[in-house]
Amino acid sequence: MKTTVIKTTDLPASFLDVHPHNLYLYCKAYAAGLRANTAQTKNRSAVSGGGKKPWAQKGGGRARAGSTRSPIFVGGGVAFGPSTNKNYDQKVNKKQKKLALYHALAEMAANDKLLVVDSVVIESGKTKDAMAFVNGLEQRDVLVVKEMIDDKTFLAFRNLQNAYLIEPNELNAYLAAAYHSIVIEKAVFDKLTKEA
Repeated sequence: MKTTVIKTTDLPASFLDVHPHNLYLYCKAYAAGLRANTAQTKNRSAVSGGGKKPWAQKGGGRARAGSTRSPIFVGGGVAFGPSTNKNYDQKVNKKQKKLALYHALAEMAANDKLLVVDSVVIESGKTKDAMAFVNGLEQRDVLVVKEMIDDKTFLAFRNLQNAYLIEPNELNAYLAAAYHSIVIEKAVFDKLTKEA
């Protein structure tokens, strides 16, 4: 299987003339979208109890109080706590998504981490064969971009911790930046550079 290391000189100018801030903004938005948003506290209206006024309004020498579930009391509600109705989504334009991906791929190429192969096929469907393929690349971990994932190749890569197999429509700047190197099929790479 022939493996070609892509240099920055092999990439179109549109890949190289991208400001790195585009990649930062995309990764920030992507990570924000992954937030579980499950942090929640009860305010004074959600805490049970506290229906009775704890002491008389006047005459006791203490500050007036209407409920023991006020935030100043132990067992009271939380003031200004987190709630699950907060939206963490950040907007990223389609053009900016594309620029972020171009910059991520250009960075990979600059570090000799963008590898193009004719095709990625593990006909046996065995994990050890997929592992042998990945180990042969001599990279820490790889993102493998295959044009059409067949069942056997999917099974072979499924349990590998240092490789992640995706199709071109799943490729984004966050994944491209997260992995140590990228292995991409020639047909996919040609289409990607042609669109640029």
